[in-house]
Amino acid sequence: MTQDDQYSIENVDLTDGYYEIEQSLIRNKYTLTDERGNVVLRGKQEMFNLKEEFPFVNGSGEEAFTVKTDSVLDVAGSYTLLDSVVGEEVVVLDEDLSFLVETWTIRDPQTGDAIATVQSKSKLVSVLRHVSNIANIVPNTYEIFNPSDEKIGEIAGQLSLKDTYEVTIDESSTVPKEAVMASACVLDALENNN
Repeated sequence: MTQDDQYSIENVDLTDGYYEIEQSLIRNKYTLTDERGNVVLRGKQEMFNLKEEFPFVNGSGEEAFTVKTDSVLDVAGSYTLLDSVVGEEVVVLDEDLSFLVETWTIRDPQTGDAIATVQSKSKLVSVLRHVSNIANIVPNTYEIFNPSDEKIGEIAGQLSLKDTYEVTIDESSTVPKEAVMASACVLDALENNN
């Protein structure tokens, strides 16, 4: 089994190097489109749950994956991405608590080894977002790094009425694209909830 197979999601096939994530205006509902404008994922934060949960479907409306936490109060930010078809953990998203930089580590669910790191590019924006919710209107940009700390992509926030992110990832990277893209889909909601 290759690393890409190990972290693949059954009903998700992301092969492009560019995607756009757009949040609906009203609540934490997300649409991920590829570079041709085709919808490849849709997801939303479940309302009125004690535990955070974000189910996603693919562009055909088939269940793809769910991101959820096992704790009612999850201050540190530890979330599991589960493949909805096979019911297995794909990756774990851990937030590294810091006042200066928003950092999420994507880990192997069995070994805990880092697969990739997603880190905010601007310390100023990160500090402002921790101090005031009004700073959440300022778009944030995240850099994606592989385990060797080489930059392999970026999640760039765009100034618009709806939260919109342009996601690029090196197509030759060995980091599993499906897991990274799935993780990118929930960063906006998770950061705005913390």
